[in-house]
Parts: sequence; structure tokens; C-alpha cells
Amino acid sequence: MDYKYIEQLLERYWKCETSLEEEHILRTFFSQKNVPDSLRQYKDLFCYEHSEKHADVLGSDFDAKMLSMINEPEPVKAVTISLRQRFMPLIKAAAAVVIVLTLGNVAQVAFTDGGQPEPAVAGFQRTHNGPSVAMSDSAKIDSMKQASAPAAVLK
Repeated sequence: MDYKYIEQLLERYWKCETSLEEEHILRTFFSQKNVPDSLRQYKDLFCYEHSEKHADVLGSDFDAKMLSMINEPEPVKAVTISLRQRFMPLIKAAAAVVIVLTLGNVAQVAFTDGGQPEPAVAGFQRTHNGPSVAMSDSAKIDSMKQASAPAAVLK
């Protein structure tokens, strides 16, 4: 007997091009008893669904049976968490930020002047932090007036 139609349906099935009716035809064909030897390898694939419908399903007491087999107590119920416990990670993070900022300020003061006098070095005078000499009023004197003043004195 020639089974070209079934082989064509199988080819289309592997390419995912079959319709639901054509898949039903394949299931019906492979569910019969007399399947040719060349196509027998596909029989389990198409008959699996029919055989699994009759298989037993897990009962509602499955969890209790499994827990009794492994000797574990029943699952623990959910525990309520207080508001303080919920905010504890946030408080810890804020404390870490405060510590880092405090250590940064301490390091900044330690590496700058910090109000401590500098040690005296022989032969050098200590510099003072004050207004710049270049920025004072003496820098604004007109040089032309200074040049003409001595010439008037000579006449």
C-alpha cells in the first residue's frame, strides 16, 4: 500500500505547516493497529496524547505525602515585618553615608592648614594670606603723572 499522503503530511508537520485537521488525520492514522514498518517510529509521537489522557494525575494530598516522606514539617507561614524592620536597610545606608562624609571632612582638615602654625624654617619668613599687593591702589597710579612730576621739579 502506498502512504504518500501520510508522508507528505509528516513533511508538512515537521515544517509546522499542517492545520489542526491534518494533525488529527495523522493522530488517527497512527492510532490504528496496522502501521507500516517505515512509519512505525512516529507512532509513539502521535499516540502519546491518547495514552496520557488516561494517566493518573496528582491528588490534592500530594504535598502532604511528599513532606511526610522526607520528614519535614509543614511549610512555614508568612511572618509580618514591622515598619522598623522594613526601614532598617535604609537607616544603615544613611549611617554609612554619614560616616563617609565625616571621614572625608576629617581628612580634608588634616591635609590643610587646620589652624596649626607652620614650623619656622631658618632664613625664610612666613607668608601671610592677605590681600594681594598687586590688587591694591598702588597698582592704579598713573605712570605718566609720575614721569612729569620730576621734570617740573628740575625747571
